[in-house]
Amino acid sequence: MNLSDNLAPASAPAIAEWVRLAPKAVLHDHLDGGLRPATIIELARECGYTGLPTEDPAALGTWFRDAADSGSLERYLETFAHTCAVMQTREALFRVAAECAEDLAADGVVYAEVRYAPEQHLEAGLTLDEVVAAVNEGFREGERRAGGRITVGTLLTGMRHTDRSLEIAELTVAHRDHGVAGFDIAGGEIGNPPARHLPAFQHLKRHNCHFTIHAGEAVGAESIHEAVQVCGAERIGHGVRITDDIAEDGTLGHLAAYVRDNRIALEVCPTSNLQTGAAKDYASHPIDLLRRAGFRVTLNTDNRLVSGTTMSREFQHMVDAFGYGPEVFEEFTVAALEAAFLPLPERRRLIDQVVRPAYAALVASR
Repeated sequence: MNLSDNLAPASAPAIAEWVRLAPKAVLHDHLDGGLRPATIIELARECGYTGLPTEDPAALGTWFRDAADSGSLERYLETFAHTCAVMQTREALFRVAAECAEDLAADGVVYAEVRYAPEQHLEAGLTLDEVVAAVNEGFREGERRAGGRITVGTLLTGMRHTDRSLEIAELTVAHRDHGVAGFDIAGGEIGNPPARHLPAFQHLKRHNCHFTIHAGEAVGAESIHEAVQVCGAERIGHGVRITDDIAEDGTLGHLAAYVRDNRIALEVCPTSNLQTGAAKDYASHPIDLLRRAGFRVTLNTDNRLVSGTTMSREFQHMVDAFGYGPEVFEEFTVAALEAAFLPLPERRRLIDQVVRPAYAALVASR
């Protein structure tokens, strides 16, 4: 069986109706990894970008997913050259953000934190502040189009291989009362340890600002240790390599126990993990082991276009692999909201007034 077999679209088998209806929360979704293929083509024509492999929307969507199915994080990341190329103007950023919110809401997502790197959208002369303003305005428009069924927060990302992380951390603090929920670092993990960006994390701490760190995806538990114990991450993006610190008999090492006991959320992205080689197939993905061991596990998309996925598809893959029912997805959704970079009263409102009643109704109807 090859990687593409493991990544067969969830339309075969079809997504269960209860999965589609279930309220969802996503903490790990990249703006530049979730564009509509038709939007990429239209924006490319508008800005004169000629590098797309095809101008057929269906074929382009397939190309992105196939190009990412390499088993390498570095090759996976190469696909973003095309999406970033068409996201260089205020109008393009506004449109992409608005459509992102619409698409997530249509999939039943009630809360989302969507991340992107402002430094990757400056080629047409925008300033960092203008990039952030355009994206935030787009999310507000998307929320409006969705009838208020979704709340979207922004995570500003510093790139691991550049030296602008402190600048992006300062940008995060400056915009945190205007739609920015927190900060992240992303990009190639190998050779770019989290501690390289320690001044950014220290700045965020001094200003009581939230942050998560990509770790434990392409590099092992040592990356997670550095993210948590040196940098002070509140959450871990991916984090599946925490299993390196779990013995075959299920005994947790000191790091794994610390992460579990301190409720440091893992932003797990199963389909993406298959594509980058962090897992071999859904049935052997460590998400079930981590859930049973008591970790605060959240389920996420990572990149909806690049991974050919949605939150409903991620749910369905877990149904097919582990037989999960609504009760487990309620756990994942509540865990995500408890770990959200959102004020406590709003987290409680979403959990108590939106998520729990909807899942109770789903369980009662099955």
